[in-house]
Amino acid sequence: MTLDVRTEQQTEFLPITDRVQRAVSETGISNGVCHLYVPHTTAAVTINENADPMVIHDVLQVVNKIIPFEDSNYRHMEGNSAAHVKACFFGNSETVFVQDRQLVLGTWQGIFFCEFDGPRNRQLYVKTLEG
Repeated sequence: MTLDVRTEQQTEFLPITDRVQRAVSETGISNGVCHLYVPHTTAAVTINENADPMVIHDVLQVVNKIIPFEDSNYRHMEGNSAAHVKACFFGNSETVFVQDRQLVLGTWQGIFFCEFDGPRNRQLYVKTLEG
């Protein structure tokens, strides 16, 4: 299954837990795993706290400070080198257990689509396996 994701900013974390949970529910699996895969080189997926939005604000602030958008040492000619580097740090996949038809996440955990070269139309692949 593919989820379409529309990002609105150059760098942002979009909460997608509810969308992933709906996708899992549609598959009908009771127990197993849910694999998430981002088929883009300037985007990622991660799991982090979703209760306090300031956590994501802080993460983005630090990431943008460590990996600035503009750096005279970047050699990639398209001007989005920072986005590629950020995507490498976060990664393009996550796996979440499914139990009793529900994603198994910690009390404060949520799933985020990470945009580093937006705004764009993106995709997130969701694959569930019973077991």
